[in-house]
Amino acid sequence: MHIVVIGGASTYTPELIDGLIGRAADLGLTVVTLVDPDTTRRTVVSAFCRRMVANHGGQFVIQDTADRRAALQSGPAYVITQLRVGGQHARHGDELLGRRHGLIGQETTGVGGFAKALRTIPIMLDIAADMRAFCPDALLINFTNPAGIITEALVRHGGVKVIGLCNNAMTAQRGIAKALAVDPLDVQIEQVGLNHLNWIRHISVAGSDVTTQVLELRMAELRGSGGVHIPAELIGMLQALPSGYLDYFYMTKAIVAEQQSGIPTRAEVVMDVERRLIERYADVHLCEKPAELMERGGAYYSTAAAALICSHHLSDGAIHVVNVRNEGALPDLPADVVVEVPCLIDRNGAHPLTHAPLAPVMHGLTSQVKAYEQLTIRAAIEGDEGLAMQALLSNPLGPDVLHVEEVWRDLRRTNASWIDRLYATTAS
Repeated sequence: MHIVVIGGASTYTPELIDGLIGRAADLGLTVVTLVDPDTTRRTVVSAFCRRMVANHGGQFVIQDTADRRAALQSGPAYVITQLRVGGQHARHGDELLGRRHGLIGQETTGVGGFAKALRTIPIMLDIAADMRAFCPDALLINFTNPAGIITEALVRHGGVKVIGLCNNAMTAQRGIAKALAVDPLDVQIEQVGLNHLNWIRHISVAGSDVTTQVLELRMAELRGSGGVHIPAELIGMLQALPSGYLDYFYMTKAIVAEQQSGIPTRAEVVMDVERRLIERYADVHLCEKPAELMERGGAYYSTAAAALICSHHLSDGAIHVVNVRNEGALPDLPADVVVEVPCLIDRNGAHPLTHAPLAPVMHGLTSQVKAYEQLTIRAAIEGDEGLAMQALLSNPLGPDVLHVEEVWRDLRRTNASWIDRLYATTAS
């Protein structure tokens, strides 16, 4: 088997390789090709990954290249995308954009997530076009954020087989297993909604319902913690565990105030972490992923990605929480939109399980965000400023009508090198 990783110079990559090392025999893995235009960083990351593989018996070969098309022409069974258009500096700009306008500054939600989507969707559709030309039978596993929007763009316009992946479900599952002191493999969660906008409504351990117990544990934990977080009472009201990203929607004013207080952006924190990680990766004596990698975020990404590939390759029928077309899984949402739900995985892809409709308090927010996502995709593909401002207005974390044009102009100015060509015909 051959796997191509686009965005291979990411500091996440050793995490992914670690997961593939553990599954290499099951997969019959022979080659992993890391694709990235950043030659300096790719050289460091790929060399470290080779040492990792060698330290575990040299089960497969690590190749690296800047030539995406050449990598895709080599016949991969899987293509993993984990890219960040503009790097952490663009992310920093996304976060500051929100702060300048009294809005949430974040990389995947609000105006920052919108900017990131506009930069990223055209690149991802270019990758899909190359896959159609060179490896049409490969499965694209998308880890690129905002994962829900990107996966929907690929499902609607990419013309390739695609599954969207996020590590949050597995992180939640492992956290629950730790709290209950049980084997993570015995924990099943019903996580439903959209990527970074979802709720865990049901939890079982070895088939026994433990939802109430877990909700009570989480409420007790919240009551004993400090800082800005959702009140414990919200969990009781929802009778579900909200994703951490829902804090931005449920605690908007408090988080905006915290960000306006001058705390560093997450991008600034991550840039420092990445600098230290690259220094560690360059150490020729390092052969195992360093502990500092946990500071980067993305915990269990390697486990989630490797397990998903293994389930697809072996057609084992395991259940994974992934991003796919709804197809009736959530009956109160259209069948053709992308949702994040538990799916049965086999050689033919991801098959969403059927779930009860979302409660009104969940459905309303989900429908509004889905409308925003669909407008964002159209704005990115059609290059229409009117659609872009409609998307901003429909985003629950976006500007109001009196400020939407001001925010849009600022967004265009700070992202000019990536998106101006899309809107050149509609620029005033």
